[in-house]
Amino acid sequence: MQLHEIDDPDDDRLSDYRDLTDVALRRVREPDEGLYIAESAKVIARALAAGHRPRSILVQRKWVDDVTPLVAQAPGVDVFVVPPAVAEALTGYAVHRGALAAMHRPALRSVADTVAGARTVVVLEDIVDHTNVGAVFRNAAGLGADAVLVSPRCADPLYRRSVRVSMGTVFQVPWTRLADQRSSAAELASAGFHVAALALAGDAVPLDGFARDRPDRVALLLGSEGHGLSGRSLADADSVVTIPMAGGVDSLNVAAASAVALWALTREGR
Repeated sequence: MQLHEIDDPDDDRLSDYRDLTDVALRRVREPDEGLYIAESAKVIARALAAGHRPRSILVQRKWVDDVTPLVAQAPGVDVFVVPPAVAEALTGYAVHRGALAAMHRPALRSVADTVAGARTVVVLEDIVDHTNVGAVFRNAAGLGADAVLVSPRCADPLYRRSVRVSMGTVFQVPWTRLADQRSSAAELASAGFHVAALALAGDAVPLDGFARDRPDRVALLLGSEGHGLSGRSLADADSVVTIPMAGGVDSLNVAAASAVALWALTREGR
Protein backbone atom coordinates (compact mmCIF):
# COMPACT_ATOMS: atom_id res chain seq x y z
CA MET A 1 0.00 0.00 0.00
CA GLN A 2 1.50 3.30 -1.10
CA LEU A 3 0.78 5.75 1.73
CA HIS A 4 1.48 9.44 1.24
CA GLU A 5 1.23 11.69 4.30
CA ILE A 6 0.06 15.15 3.17
CA ASP A 7 -0.40 18.19 5.43
CA ASP A 8 -1.18 20.83 2.79
CA PRO A 9 -4.73 21.05 1.36
CA ASP A 10 -3.28 22.90 -1.67
CA ASP A 11 -1.11 19.95 -2.66
CA ASP A 12 -1.78 19.27 -6.34
CA ARG A 13 -2.00 15.52 -5.71
CA LEU A 14 -5.28 16.14 -3.89
CA SER A 15 -6.97 18.07 -6.70
CA ASP A 16 -9.60 15.38 -7.38
CA TYR A 17 -11.04 16.00 -3.90
CA ARG A 18 -11.07 19.80 -3.92
CA ASP A 19 -14.35 21.70 -3.32
CA LEU A 20 -16.64 18.66 -3.17
CA THR A 21 -19.51 20.79 -1.85
CA ASP A 22 -19.49 23.06 -4.92
CA VAL A 23 -22.26 21.25 -6.80
CA ALA A 24 -22.19 23.52 -9.86
CA LEU A 25 -18.46 22.99 -10.27
CA ARG A 26 -18.40 19.26 -9.58
CA ARG A 27 -21.32 18.35 -11.85
CA VAL A 28 -19.37 19.83 -14.78
CA ARG A 29 -15.85 18.91 -13.73
CA GLU A 30 -16.36 15.26 -12.84
CA PRO A 31 -17.86 14.07 -16.16
CA ASP A 32 -15.42 16.25 -18.12
CA GLU A 33 -12.43 14.79 -16.27
CA GLY A 34 -13.74 11.23 -16.26
CA LEU A 35 -13.99 10.80 -12.51
CA TYR A 36 -16.47 10.49 -9.69
CA ILE A 37 -16.12 10.37 -5.90
CA ALA A 38 -17.08 7.32 -3.84
CA GLU A 39 -17.61 8.06 -0.14
CA SER A 40 -17.21 5.48 2.66
CA ALA A 41 -15.50 2.09 2.69
CA LYS A 42 -18.78 0.31 1.93
CA VAL A 43 -19.49 2.36 -1.19
CA ILE A 44 -15.88 2.08 -2.38
CA ALA A 45 -16.08 -1.70 -1.93
CA ARG A 46 -19.23 -1.84 -4.06
CA ALA A 47 -17.57 0.27 -6.77
CA LEU A 48 -14.59 -2.08 -6.83
CA ALA A 49 -16.89 -5.12 -6.93
CA ALA A 50 -18.53 -3.61 -10.02
CA GLY A 51 -15.15 -3.43 -11.72
CA HIS A 52 -14.59 0.31 -11.34
CA ARG A 53 -10.98 1.47 -10.97
CA PRO A 54 -9.75 3.96 -8.34
CA ARG A 55 -7.49 6.87 -9.23
CA SER A 56 -6.57 7.38 -5.56
CA ILE A 57 -7.95 7.12 -2.04
CA LEU A 58 -8.10 9.87 0.59
CA VAL A 59 -8.22 8.79 4.24
CA GLN A 60 -7.49 10.06 7.72
CA ARG A 61 -4.89 8.19 9.78
CA LYS A 62 -7.40 6.55 12.14
CA TRP A 63 -9.18 4.88 9.20
CA VAL A 64 -6.17 3.52 7.33
CA ASP A 65 -6.86 -0.01 8.54
CA ASP A 66 -10.41 0.22 7.15
CA VAL A 67 -9.17 0.83 3.62
CA THR A 68 -6.37 -1.76 3.67
CA PRO A 69 -8.63 -4.58 2.34
CA LEU A 70 -9.87 -2.24 -0.40
CA VAL A 71 -6.38 -1.29 -1.50
CA ALA A 72 -5.53 -4.97 -1.78
CA GLN A 73 -8.07 -5.11 -4.64
CA ALA A 74 -6.34 -2.22 -6.44
CA PRO A 75 -2.60 -2.69 -6.03
CA GLY A 76 -0.51 0.34 -6.79
CA VAL A 77 -3.19 2.90 -6.04
CA ASP A 78 -1.99 5.96 -4.12
CA VAL A 79 -3.48 6.42 -0.64
CA PHE A 80 -3.31 9.99 0.62
CA VAL A 81 -3.35 10.23 4.43
CA VAL A 82 -4.40 13.65 5.73
CA PRO A 83 -5.27 15.20 9.11
CA PRO A 84 -8.98 15.96 9.73
CA ALA A 85 -8.43 19.72 9.33
CA VAL A 86 -6.80 19.20 5.93
CA ALA A 87 -9.63 16.93 4.78
CA GLU A 88 -12.19 19.58 5.74
CA ALA A 89 -10.28 22.47 4.17
CA LEU A 90 -9.82 20.46 0.99
CA THR A 91 -13.32 19.06 0.50
CA GLY A 92 -15.37 21.81 2.12
CA TYR A 93 -16.98 19.67 4.81
CA ALA A 94 -16.07 17.52 7.83
CA VAL A 95 -15.24 14.12 6.35
CA HIS A 96 -16.50 11.50 8.79
CA ARG A 97 -17.31 8.45 6.65
CA GLY A 98 -13.88 6.85 6.78
CA ALA A 99 -12.56 7.38 3.28
CA LEU A 100 -13.07 8.98 -0.11
CA ALA A 101 -11.97 7.50 -3.40
CA ALA A 102 -11.52 9.28 -6.71
CA MET A 103 -12.73 6.71 -9.23
CA HIS A 104 -12.35 6.45 -12.99
CA ARG A 105 -15.81 7.09 -14.47
CA PRO A 106 -16.87 4.20 -16.72
CA ALA A 107 -17.89 4.95 -20.29
CA LEU A 108 -21.61 5.32 -20.86
CA ARG A 109 -23.38 2.46 -22.61
CA SER A 110 -25.74 2.83 -25.53
CA VAL A 111 -29.47 2.81 -24.78
CA ALA A 112 -29.83 -0.45 -26.73
CA ASP A 113 -27.13 -2.20 -24.67
CA THR A 114 -28.52 -0.84 -21.41
CA VAL A 115 -32.07 -2.14 -21.93
CA ALA A 116 -31.19 -5.38 -23.73
CA GLY A 117 -33.14 -8.18 -22.07
CA ALA A 118 -34.87 -5.80 -19.65
CA ARG A 119 -38.56 -6.07 -18.73
CA THR A 120 -38.82 -3.07 -16.40
CA VAL A 121 -36.91 0.14 -17.06
CA VAL A 122 -37.05 3.41 -15.13
CA VAL A 123 -36.69 6.66 -17.10
CA LEU A 124 -35.88 9.84 -15.13
CA GLU A 125 -36.80 13.13 -16.78
CA ASP A 126 -34.99 16.22 -15.44
CA ILE A 127 -34.85 15.10 -11.79
CA VAL A 128 -32.28 17.58 -10.48
CA ASP A 129 -32.10 16.56 -6.82
CA HIS A 130 -29.18 14.18 -6.29
CA THR A 131 -30.80 12.67 -3.20
CA ASN A 132 -33.89 11.70 -5.18
CA VAL A 133 -31.80 10.24 -7.99
CA GLY A 134 -29.84 8.12 -5.53
CA ALA A 135 -33.01 6.97 -3.79
CA VAL A 136 -34.60 5.97 -7.11
CA PHE A 137 -31.54 3.86 -7.93
CA ARG A 138 -31.76 2.13 -4.56
CA ASN A 139 -35.45 1.43 -5.21
CA ALA A 140 -34.65 0.16 -8.70
CA ALA A 141 -32.06 -2.25 -7.32
CA GLY A 142 -34.16 -3.43 -4.42
CA LEU A 143 -37.48 -3.75 -6.25
CA GLY A 144 -36.36 -5.44 -9.42
CA ALA A 145 -35.98 -2.80 -12.14
CA ASP A 146 -33.56 -3.96 -14.81
CA ALA A 147 -32.15 -0.61 -15.95
CA VAL A 148 -32.38 3.17 -15.50
CA LEU A 149 -32.21 5.85 -18.19
CA VAL A 150 -31.63 9.50 -17.26
CA SER A 151 -32.46 12.56 -19.36
CA PRO A 152 -29.79 15.06 -20.50
CA ARG A 153 -30.70 17.50 -17.69
CA CYS A 154 -31.12 14.90 -14.96
CA ALA A 155 -28.74 15.02 -11.99
CA ASP A 156 -25.62 12.87 -12.22
CA PRO A 157 -26.16 9.37 -10.74
CA LEU A 158 -22.42 9.25 -9.99
CA TYR A 159 -22.35 12.52 -8.05
CA ARG A 160 -21.13 11.85 -4.51
CA ARG A 161 -24.51 12.41 -2.83
CA SER A 162 -26.38 10.28 -5.37
CA VAL A 163 -23.92 7.43 -4.87
CA ARG A 164 -24.11 7.70 -1.10
CA VAL A 165 -27.93 7.75 -0.95
CA SER A 166 -28.09 4.83 -3.37
CA MET A 167 -25.80 2.89 -0.99
CA GLY A 168 -23.68 2.04 -4.02
CA THR A 169 -26.53 0.38 -5.90
CA VAL A 170 -25.91 2.84 -8.74
CA PHE A 171 -22.99 0.52 -9.56
CA GLN A 172 -25.16 -2.57 -9.94
CA VAL A 173 -28.14 -1.27 -11.94
CA PRO A 174 -27.31 -0.78 -15.64
CA TRP A 175 -27.88 2.85 -16.63
CA THR A 176 -27.02 5.43 -19.22
CA ARG A 177 -27.74 9.04 -20.09
CA LEU A 178 -30.10 9.79 -22.97
CA ALA A 179 -28.89 12.05 -25.75
CA ASP A 180 -32.42 13.23 -26.49
CA GLN A 181 -35.58 12.43 -24.56
CA ARG A 182 -37.94 12.24 -27.52
CA SER A 183 -35.79 10.14 -29.83
CA SER A 184 -35.09 7.81 -26.93
CA ALA A 185 -38.83 7.35 -26.36
CA ALA A 186 -39.09 6.28 -29.97
CA GLU A 187 -36.14 3.92 -29.47
CA LEU A 188 -37.84 2.33 -26.46
CA ALA A 189 -41.05 1.93 -28.43
CA SER A 190 -39.20 0.25 -31.30
CA ALA A 191 -37.62 -2.14 -28.78
CA GLY A 192 -41.10 -3.21 -27.68
CA PHE A 193 -41.41 -1.15 -24.50
CA HIS A 194 -44.74 0.24 -23.36
CA VAL A 195 -43.93 3.72 -22.01
CA ALA A 196 -45.97 4.38 -18.85
CA ALA A 197 -45.82 7.95 -17.55
CA LEU A 198 -46.43 8.27 -13.81
CA ALA A 199 -48.41 11.49 -13.47
CA LEU A 200 -51.61 13.18 -12.42
CA ALA A 201 -54.07 13.38 -15.30
CA GLY A 202 -57.80 13.12 -15.77
CA ASP A 203 -57.45 10.12 -18.05
CA ALA A 204 -54.77 8.34 -15.98
CA VAL A 205 -55.30 4.69 -15.09
CA PRO A 206 -54.81 3.55 -11.48
CA LEU A 207 -51.48 1.85 -10.83
CA ASP A 208 -52.97 -1.38 -9.46
CA GLY A 209 -55.06 -1.93 -12.58
CA PHE A 210 -52.15 -1.19 -14.90
CA ALA A 211 -49.83 -3.50 -12.95
CA ARG A 212 -52.36 -6.33 -12.92
CA ASP A 213 -52.32 -6.52 -16.73
CA ARG A 214 -48.91 -4.99 -17.32
CA PRO A 215 -47.32 -5.26 -20.77
CA ASP A 216 -44.33 -7.55 -21.01
CA ARG A 217 -41.81 -4.69 -21.29
CA VAL A 218 -42.52 -1.46 -19.40
CA ALA A 219 -40.55 1.80 -19.32
CA LEU A 220 -41.72 3.74 -16.24
CA LEU A 221 -41.32 7.47 -16.86
CA LEU A 222 -40.83 9.72 -13.79
CA GLY A 223 -40.78 13.52 -13.90
CA SER A 224 -39.06 16.34 -12.06
CA GLU A 225 -39.80 17.22 -8.46
CA GLY A 226 -41.55 20.51 -9.17
CA HIS A 227 -43.25 20.43 -12.55
CA GLY A 228 -43.51 16.70 -13.16
CA LEU A 229 -43.32 15.35 -16.67
CA SER A 230 -43.28 17.61 -19.70
CA GLY A 231 -46.37 17.83 -21.86
CA ARG A 232 -44.39 16.33 -24.74
CA SER A 233 -43.44 13.27 -22.70
CA LEU A 234 -47.03 12.79 -21.56
CA ALA A 235 -48.21 13.01 -25.16
CA ASP A 236 -45.61 10.48 -26.29
CA ALA A 237 -46.41 7.98 -23.53
CA ASP A 238 -48.51 4.90 -24.26
CA SER A 239 -50.26 5.18 -20.90
CA VAL A 240 -50.53 7.68 -18.07
CA VAL A 241 -50.59 5.93 -14.71
CA THR A 242 -51.39 7.38 -11.29
CA ILE A 243 -51.06 6.25 -7.68
CA PRO A 244 -54.44 6.76 -5.97
CA MET A 245 -54.00 8.99 -2.92
CA ALA A 246 -55.96 9.77 0.25
CA GLY A 247 -56.11 12.51 2.86
CA GLY A 248 -56.19 15.37 0.38
CA VAL A 249 -52.63 14.61 -0.76
CA ASP A 250 -52.25 14.72 -4.53
CA SER A 251 -48.90 12.96 -4.98
CA LEU A 252 -45.78 11.46 -3.40
CA ASN A 253 -42.16 12.52 -3.57
CA VAL A 254 -40.70 11.12 -6.80
CA ALA A 255 -38.45 8.63 -4.98
CA ALA A 256 -41.36 7.33 -2.88
CA ALA A 257 -43.55 7.15 -5.97
CA SER A 258 -40.90 5.11 -7.78
CA ALA A 259 -40.85 2.60 -4.91
CA VAL A 260 -44.63 2.18 -4.92
CA ALA A 261 -44.80 1.85 -8.70
CA LEU A 262 -41.89 -0.59 -8.94
CA TRP A 263 -43.31 -2.76 -6.16
CA ALA A 264 -46.56 -3.00 -8.07
CA LEU A 265 -44.94 -3.66 -11.44
CA THR A 266 -42.41 -6.26 -10.27
CA ARG A 267 -44.19 -8.05 -7.41
CA GLU A 268 -44.93 -11.16 -9.48
CA GLY A 269 -41.22 -11.79 -9.83
CA ARG A 270 -40.51 -11.74 -6.09
